[in-house]
Amino acid sequence: MLWFFLIFSTVCWGLAEIFYKKGNVSNEPYAHLKTTVLVGFFFGIYSVIILLTQDVNIKYLPINFVRYLPVAACYIVSMMCSYYGVRYIEESISDPIENTSCAFVPILCAIFLHERLSLKTVIAIVVVVVGILGVGFFDKKGKEDRKRAFGKKLAIISITMPFCYMILDAIGTFLDIYYTEDAASSVLVGVTDGNLEHTANCCYEFTFLLVAIGILIYLKAKGVKFFTVEGNDTDASQNLSLFKRIGKQHNKILAAVFETGGQATYLFALSEGSGIAAVILGAGTVIISFILSRFMLKEKLSVMQYVFIAIIFAGIISLSLLG
Repeated sequence: MLWFFLIFSTVCWGLAEIFYKKGNVSNEPYAHLKTTVLVGFFFGIYSVIILLTQDVNIKYLPINFVRYLPVAACYIVSMMCSYYGVRYIEESISDPIENTSCAFVPILCAIFLHERLSLKTVIAIVVVVVGILGVGFFDKKGKEDRKRAFGKKLAIISITMPFCYMILDAIGTFLDIYYTEDAASSVLVGVTDGNLEHTANCCYEFTFLLVAIGILIYLKAKGVKFFTVEGNDTDASQNLSLFKRIGKQHNKILAAVFETGGQATYLFALSEGSGIAAVILGAGTVIISFILSRFMLKEKLSVMQYVFIAIIFAGIISLSLLG
């Protein structure tokens, strides 16, 4: 079942990345916050389904909610960084950088869980880092284009967002492995091998739901109409029916649906065999989103950027085989 979970999560997340890019347009000021709200509400719905259909110990859910908060916070903040950054930079650049978090998880496991890294693993990690640096170095044209379009400050902030995601996601993934590797030694209480992943998933997704509710209240206080036409807040857009306005946000909705679909099997993958291997293989998301961004988003990079992205791919694949 491991391969089914990995492939399903990878495909869902690859598609989600494309719709994140299509839905988070630069001229819609609160696009990233709206996306966060939609993901949070879909996560909340899925969590309710899990509580009703799986053997989750509700009695211990409040304390586990608090204990799992560091993991949930890392994931949620990293995703919000991604939603913001992708408004201004190409998906072909953003996603390879973000998903190289897999290269730092083994390092964290070695430091804190005393797992040994082979020389081949270290070399593969170095290859990934070289690829990241190369992509950034040869992004000169993209940097100039963003600077002209959005200003120097915003151009700098936007390119830092994938790196923020990379760091936070690596920390969150490491903590996820620590929390869900074994029920007997888990920080979570009242869990068994049968409900550990479901409990962790519910804690994370309910936290995301609370964040979504908080953002929705914030948007309401700011007078922002949630279902406005993407990139068009004119009076004409407000004359559309609610159904049509919701339809105009279909890219954000599809992104949330695919994100939830991937999350539904992600923790199962972590529990099947080696957690690190599952996370690294899950980074195949970057390959799917990269291919789709070329054909669906019509993104084009320089030859040298493609070379260094290929180096990143080689590093990720090597890590997955070594995991």
